[in-house]
Amino acid sequence: MTAVREVDAVIVGAGFAGMYMLHRLRGAGLDAQVIEAGDGVGGTWYWNRYPGARVDIESLEYSYQFSEELQQEWEWGERYAPQPEILSYANHVADRFDLRRDIQFSTRVLSAVFNETSNRWHVTTDKGEQLSAAFCVMATGCLSSTNLPKFEGLQNFKGDWYHTGLWPHEGVDLAGKRVGIIGTGSSAIQSIPQLAKQAAQLTVFQRTPNFSIPAHNKDLDPDYVAEVKSRYAELRAANNLQPGGFGSRTEANEASVFEATEEERQLQFERKWQIGGFGFLAAFGDLLLTKDGNEFAADFVRAKIRNTVKDPVTAALLCPKQVIGCKRICVDIDYFETYNRDNVTLVDVKEHPIERITDKGLVTNGVEYEFDVLVFATGFDAMTGSLAKIDIRGRNSMPLVEKWAAGPRTYLGLGSAGFPNLFTISGPQSPSVLTNMICSIEQHVNWVTACILALRQRGLTTIEAEVAAEDAWVEHVNEIASMTLYPSCNSWYLGANVPGKPRVFMPYVGGLPVYAEKCEEVARNNYEGFVLA
Repeated sequence: MTAVREVDAVIVGAGFAGMYMLHRLRGAGLDAQVIEAGDGVGGTWYWNRYPGARVDIESLEYSYQFSEELQQEWEWGERYAPQPEILSYANHVADRFDLRRDIQFSTRVLSAVFNETSNRWHVTTDKGEQLSAAFCVMATGCLSSTNLPKFEGLQNFKGDWYHTGLWPHEGVDLAGKRVGIIGTGSSAIQSIPQLAKQAAQLTVFQRTPNFSIPAHNKDLDPDYVAEVKSRYAELRAANNLQPGGFGSRTEANEASVFEATEEERQLQFERKWQIGGFGFLAAFGDLLLTKDGNEFAADFVRAKIRNTVKDPVTAALLCPKQVIGCKRICVDIDYFETYNRDNVTLVDVKEHPIERITDKGLVTNGVEYEFDVLVFATGFDAMTGSLAKIDIRGRNSMPLVEKWAAGPRTYLGLGSAGFPNLFTISGPQSPSVLTNMICSIEQHVNWVTACILALRQRGLTTIEAEVAAEDAWVEHVNEIASMTLYPSCNSWYLGANVPGKPRVFMPYVGGLPVYAEKCEEVARNNYEGFVLA
């Protein structure tokens, strides 16, 4: 019989959430074990190695703030760090804080079952190991479970095929090859310009066009970096007051788009466009509140697309019809310019979906396209996908997937009724993907650590969300979302990209400062809304 190893906490995942959770729990004197499927740290930045992959939050902000020494010693090279640089940063953190000795790599958690007699989580892995833990922390990430639609005939394709989220670590040689890429979400928008430079011919199959704002990426000026580092604490404090946990240096305009003249609107949009990045939606304070107001911003970007893409038919296909911002805005480097290349073709599959994959390529609208390589940029089963892959069972052996069959139900995105001592870092119904993820991760990890210490100091063993508090929070999340344009289009925020997944808006749109204050209020009030035992 396999011996059961007892630890204070099992942490699933060694991305930025899992690494910081381990650091904090270890610092609090707990015996914690991280289980990681990959053979290295980095989470989404370990798996997503497709050409062009990079962060869409500025590097100096997309980084840990818990250690001033770490902030000062690490040197970012570009405004928006590319994947290799972020992975190097993750490895530097793991080495600097000696994290690897408590991380088990190349191991998947198969199940996590709560034992009501011992009040402990029983965790099994694909290596046949068993662990018993007082606390189980899911640091599985929001964008880590790849979504590959079930295309008929994929097994017949005689060429090579890849998913952007599982790109080969050794890279892929596309020189002289005919490449087809399916999807035009963020991964595609980042990779298409790079793939076009390598492939002999690149054909893009688009179902829904996406809004994208230029990154205006560049090497970081050493003087600028020095200025930021001279008052990093001030920048972090200001960012923590921003709804998304970033962008305090980008001037936000709280005025209504309706109060501006047409000339003022165009000047403001152009100014934000030239700055680039997510700050575009901060041009006016109400762009995500009314469709009429949003249309001013959407029309501006559509005009930019038409002015950039030379072929008017292609430009028209690339112009999104939905409101801008209901899907996560993409940040690109020469995306629309790439369609002016002679070796790039756009095929619309909205009206005529891909029928099947063949041995030579794929068929849409009765036409077969032949390829040497197929790339699936079809995104992720966001926020809940990685959790659903693990057999998680709470009280009365209730499976989490069964409880969440109609959509996730949590209290603060941190825990779910019926699942004591199970924490989800940046889980559904927390700000998570609407924010600077590392900022949200740190807020969650700090809260969970303080919570565990409070329980131990009081001689308590379990904390569990109350059903009434969970119901009220779910209702609040939905109510706040319904006041905005976020739920107005089919996005992965609602799980609309995964067939059969319940259509429920998953992130909390109230903003990180409001959310963080709510979490602190709950803690101050003896963890109000939780049952302590």
